[in-house]
Amino acid sequence: MTEVSSKTPWHLWAVGVLSLLWNAIGCYIYTMTMLRDPAMMAGAPPEVREALDTAPVWADSAWALGVWAALLGSIFLLLRRNWAVPAFIVSLIGLLGTTIWQASAGIPMNVPQSAMIWVIALFLLWYAWTMRRRGVLR
Repeated sequence: MTEVSSKTPWHLWAVGVLSLLWNAIGCYIYTMTMLRDPAMMAGAPPEVREALDTAPVWADSAWALGVWAALLGSIFLLLRRNWAVPAFIVSLIGLLGTTIWQASAGIPMNVPQSAMIWVIALFLLWYAWTMRRRGVLR
């Protein structure tokens, strides 16, 4: 068993707060889209609105799993809990499902935006894994 470090590195707070804000935005977008908020839907092209209206339950579930597990992972990271690692893994599984659905439904994807989401999600898993291995998370 790894001994828990008594001192939390400054970067854990920086990464934790930034990831919490980032993932809260993802949860907000998900929630407003699921509620079909007129302001949120106004900017969506017709084919995206149609795809959202006809999305299978598994696709909506994958998206929900991805954003809410990521938010939970950020909270666990700030609380210095080992549960951040499995939460970020579950988030990546949700992101994979969402990406597969978008590609199979023919939804136009913003490749740079999608790549950025993947890079950040993978970074957060790596970071939480590293902090757990160093004994910062308990």
